[in-house]
Amino acid sequence: MSKLLQGKVVLVTGGGRGVGRDIALQAGQSGAKVMVSDVGTSITGDGTDTTVAAEVAEEIRAAGGEASSCSARERM
Repeated sequence: MSKLLQGKVVLVTGGGRGVGRDIALQAGQSGAKVMVSDVGTSITGDGTDTTVAAEVAEEIRAAGGEASSCSARERM
């Protein structure tokens, strides 16, 4: 695969599931250092699951890429 994003850093918000997850994985395969950000809420916005972002980051690392995760949720 092309390393189009080699040397770049990509932040993917909502990167734990769905389209965001696919974007994070593609960015990792394209050579980017990826920060996967996702609080892991349900579709209705309830609860949190810190493992959602961490699992995607681990998948990127397992494929030879560089990735970290963030699942912080600030309340206003």
